[in-house]
Amino acid sequence: MPRHRSKTVATWLALLGGGLGLHLFYVRGWRFWGGWLHPLPTLLGVLGVLRILSNGQDDGLAPLLIPLGGLSLSAAMLTGIVFGLTPDERWQARHGSGRASGWAAVFGVIFCLLIGAGVLMSTITYGLQRYFEIQVEEARKISQ
Repeated sequence: MPRHRSKTVATWLALLGGGLGLHLFYVRGWRFWGGWLHPLPTLLGVLGVLRILSNGQDDGLAPLLIPLGGLSLSAAMLTGIVFGLTPDERWQARHGSGRASGWAAVFGVIFCLLIGAGVLMSTITYGLQRYFEIQVEEARKISQ
């Protein structure tokens, strides 16, 4: 017998706790390996942000850590969008929820889209900026 899981709750857990995998643990249980893929990259991204705040832009490790956190958060937001846009009949057949979702799921999808797009664009921009800065520094070293 399937466990009863709410599509709205799953969507909002992706929005509020997706970086820690809470949405996947809610839907699939604590033993689901995919949920355990979220906390480490998210915490490494937070560590990268803390390193930049304390060491400045020239920190060597932060440009590698921050994109990990950004990609983990973007993946969680995408999962929240997929959860929220899954048709009610399909969700009910898979997760046993007997109630139809309402506007709360729609607003969860909207916020997941806003946050996910912003985080993904910021991650790509930051990664490319640091990549080109490193290339310019290497070119300066070679030319000297």
